[in-house]
Amino acid sequence: MQVGLFGLGRMGANMARRLHRDGHDVIVSNRSARPIDELKAEGIQGVYNIEELVKSLQAPRAIWLMVPSGDVTEQMVEKLIGLLEPGDALVDGGNSNWKDSKRRYALCKARGIQFMDEGTSGGVWGLQVGYCLMIGGDVETFKRLEPAFKSLAPENGYLHCGPAGSGHFVKMVHNGIEYGMMQSYAEGFEILEKSEFGVDLRAVADVWGKGSVVRSWLLELLVDAFTADPRLESIKGYVDDSGEGRWTIQAAIDEDVPAPVITLSLFQRFLSRQEESFAAKVNAALRKEFGGHAVKSAEGGK
Repeated sequence: MQVGLFGLGRMGANMARRLHRDGHDVIVSNRSARPIDELKAEGIQGVYNIEELVKSLQAPRAIWLMVPSGDVTEQMVEKLIGLLEPGDALVDGGNSNWKDSKRRYALCKARGIQFMDEGTSGGVWGLQVGYCLMIGGDVETFKRLEPAFKSLAPENGYLHCGPAGSGHFVKMVHNGIEYGMMQSYAEGFEILEKSEFGVDLRAVADVWGKGSVVRSWLLELLVDAFTADPRLESIKGYVDDSGEGRWTIQAAIDEDVPAPVITLSLFQRFLSRQEESFAAKVNAALRKEFGGHAVKSAEGGK
């Protein structure tokens, strides 16, 4: 099938490659020209703005949007609603908030445009192993676009989750779980690293991946990280978040679901970004005041 893809970052460019490799007629575009030129050199057709992309596609069109969530996605959806025609399909493959996806679905439907929210997992490995796709929207649109979903995913690696918003909701929870898994590994390996045994952390990660109940792809990636840097000395322990963990916790609050592991894993990410914790200073000050406990002076302090 013919597919237009706008947004050629780490995932979008490789998605275009995977679709092209599987025989689809792919036309790409991006906000900057360099990624377009790179894909054109590989035999993939490219154009240099969203208007050209829409004009290059045959009706009914199918456009994948692979741009950062938030304002950028909002602006692109608004622009595309003004360019697309009834019967065209727009797939948001980014990490948008599921509530935004429900709203965008309604805006598109009012113009006769088909909208699908596609939660996409696979990162930089997606070209090689495929992308896990969690898809929300109308069944009829899903069936029409299914050849592309099938090409992007590994075998049985895509799912129509339900109506609009469900794809991004499922991906949101997926990422919340990911936060908890990563934090659990992080804490476990710090305990190992500080123990008296001088354990080979790479070897432990590797053997745990061979039949252990805690084996996972994340653990395989940790083997690669320890292989490159056995004590992770080149990495600063600063952990960002892109929103999905926060949204998962908010959904848990809205649904009265206890989710302590995911919640604490997000707060640990906040903690990783602090050079100095004011809360810790308050604790130290209180211990000094009520118990006369010693405190450590700040550098340059008296």
